[in-house]
Amino acid sequence: MKNQIKENLNQAAKLEQLYRSNPAAFKRAFTEVYPEIQSELSAQIWIERLRTQPDEITWGSSKDWTFVGVFALLAAFFMQLPDLFSISHDYFFPRNIAFIVMPGLAGYFAFKQGLTWQNAIFPIGVFIVSLVFVNFLPDTATSDTLLLTCLHLPLLLWLMVGHLFSGAQVSATAKRIDFLRFHGDLLVMCAVIMLAGGLFTALTINLFMLIEIKIEDFYFKYLVLSALPSVPLLATLLVQQNPMLVSKISPVVARIFTPLVAVMLLIFLAAFIYSGKDPYNDRDFLLIFNGILLGVMALLVFSVGEATKESASRFQVVFLVVLAFLAILNNGIALSAIGFRLVELGITPNRLAVLGSNVLVMLNLLAVTRELMGLLRGNKNLQDVEAGMTRFLPVYALWAAIVSFVFPFVFMFR
Repeated sequence: MKNQIKENLNQAAKLEQLYRSNPAAFKRAFTEVYPEIQSELSAQIWIERLRTQPDEITWGSSKDWTFVGVFALLAAFFMQLPDLFSISHDYFFPRNIAFIVMPGLAGYFAFKQGLTWQNAIFPIGVFIVSLVFVNFLPDTATSDTLLLTCLHLPLLLWLMVGHLFSGAQVSATAKRIDFLRFHGDLLVMCAVIMLAGGLFTALTINLFMLIEIKIEDFYFKYLVLSALPSVPLLATLLVQQNPMLVSKISPVVARIFTPLVAVMLLIFLAAFIYSGKDPYNDRDFLLIFNGILLGVMALLVFSVGEATKESASRFQVVFLVVLAFLAILNNGIALSAIGFRLVELGITPNRLAVLGSNVLVMLNLLAVTRELMGLLRGNKNLQDVEAGMTRFLPVYALWAAIVSFVFPFVFMFR
């Protein structure tokens, strides 16, 4: 939209049309591009109009809601597909749940970005190949490679959604960090929608209980189950149309929880040493350790994204550095335990997949920590931190593809 604003700066009718098509996006884009065009009289008039206009909720166009409605109906149909055709839930949902949720998000971003088929052909191809591949894998309940494929394909599809979010600009660091930031607002909006849905559910069920009609089974099986996959898409529409709606909440959450988690992780590591727990021989504890690492990594990504929106205070950067160092220590322990188990117990699909994932996370953490230390010393800027955070996204996609498509053949589907 920035380019369209600059190209049509002297065409009042076209600018008004752009504004009415998406007021929130127009206001955001115009504010960002204003320093380049502030000498123009029309730009000065528009910036005053946008500054003095109260923020209002924008619901989007009828095309947006038609798009969301169609995908919501399709998602509801696929959620009920196993019951309609007597397909095992254990077979269907682990393999296909990502394909019920992700295409709506991918389609929405492709639609809003106005991408051509040529721009979207690569992620579309990944979606189709992944869908066919996972559903033709042997139905073996004890297959580790099947489980790994079901776990890694959603990550690969999520990164394809990011590809479309960026407008197919795969090397644009700003677009990548915008995609990561978007998830903070998305999670907040999803939580609000889920809370509202929970209140509506409680009210509905209790009202019918008053007249002695039990609708719980029907309600959860057909309504709740069908609606859940559409929550992220609905939240995406609301966030994209109203970027200021929850954008003030995400930085507050990041500022509060980053120091809290850093202190908690420090206490946990001290307690871990004191307790004498053995991650080298206790598989369940090692899994929990890796789960904690993923949670901390997610918070670090979220916090860095929020901190680099405008300018990060020294207090924020210090705690981000502390959190990053603690995550590196946590990952180092996990890596040593995984390496020990590989040497002592041999190579398995699970161990190799976890090893590769932890190595990538460690390299990413080291890159981010180096940039954060540079920012703390004053010889790096926020853009360097963003680049350090997003540089590994294509590598994660490649690793997810290797685990999903190569491991089943290497380990003979076991």
